[in-house]
Amino acid sequence: YGERFYPTISGVARSVNFYPIEPEKPEEGIVNMAFGLGKYVVEGEPNLRFSPKYPKKILQLSNPAMTLRETQKSFYALNLNCVPGERLSTDDTFNFLKLSVKDAESDSSLKHAASTYDFENNIIRDGINYPGKKLITFANVLKYNTFPIAEIISDLLQIGQHEMNNPVEIEFAVNLDTAPHEPRIFHVLQIRPIVDNREKIEEDLSLVNEKDTIIYSQAALGNGIIDDINEMIFVKPENWDPSKTREIAEDIARLNDQFVKSGKTYILQGPGRWGSSDPWLGIPVKWSQISNARVIIESGLENYRVDPSQGTHFFQNLTSFRIGYFTVNPFMNDGHVDFEHLNNQHVLFENQYLKHISFKDKIEIKIDGQQKIGLVMKVPKPINPDDSPSDTHDTW
Repeated sequence: YGERFYPTISGVARSVNFYPIEPEKPEEGIVNMAFGLGKYVVEGEPNLRFSPKYPKKILQLSNPAMTLRETQKSFYALNLNCVPGERLSTDDTFNFLKLSVKDAESDSSLKHAASTYDFENNIIRDGINYPGKKLITFANVLKYNTFPIAEIISDLLQIGQHEMNNPVEIEFAVNLDTAPHEPRIFHVLQIRPIVDNREKIEEDLSLVNEKDTIIYSQAALGNGIIDDINEMIFVKPENWDPSKTREIAEDIARLNDQFVKSGKTYILQGPGRWGSSDPWLGIPVKWSQISNARVIIESGLENYRVDPSQGTHFFQNLTSFRIGYFTVNPFMNDGHVDFEHLNNQHVLFENQYLKHISFKDKIEIKIDGQQKIGLVMKVPKPINPDDSPSDTHDTW
């Protein structure tokens, strides 16, 4: 396109999905894709996320407000006129251009990728032949199946996993903007087994005794073992007051700021839905107010039960940063939180509604995303002689 080059679609697909939302299943895989070069996806910028089995069911496109907030705002292209050795001001690399979606409106590629926001009627119109802001939705491809990208990816993931005998990840690029009567092309750039040790769970978590856990969830998102946390913020169930959720959110934000400054992470637990727009259904925090939480837990109380959100308010952040997200409903015999154990830990901060505690040692958190089981263990992680001593804590 003139002095720049980019594919219509780039992305990454995995044969296992550790953050499925019903009716998705972990074994059906997951796709993250974007307009332009795949650098945008690899660097974790907001991109379109969907199950190849349900390409029309995309959380980010569920309403106009979320579509405006959660979809792609910029894209990467190669600068074809880059002088060797010249560093561009638009990016920290030599020949990448980071452009706004608006910069592509004169390119013929956008018709394959964008929809239009109709401000007057507050709706998203498929296609670009309307006045209004252009949004990257890939509606032509995913909604109307003008190119069978979901089927191609699903087949590739299935074949790759079978041949490698291991979950796989593929990187791909798609050229839809071809000359008339020329085929559109799906390029497989890489395929590799997923061997990240952080994502391997060797034991069957369903066999773990609940009595050995502080928190036990049978509706967990994420995967792997987290063993570098020894602090937790939780809402005191005996003082829970849904009318005070805005105050609680402000208190949590102040505690989170301290974690941001120290670079530490923590476990966060509370009743109802985190990030709810309705403060009566949960604590209406914004992501910036809980950004250093590594594991987030929604729990029901005896007289306060709401449907779990499964982290939908923060889904882009959860998947990008691999945050564990647990739902626990102990009064429905669905997991538990051992508050007696929590109340026996060292208190760093406490007010009427919140308690911030530290454990004597770093604890072990285990998440099996395929079984949807999440555990916070009581027994500290095994001590490695090479580990440095536990951090000391000062009361804030």
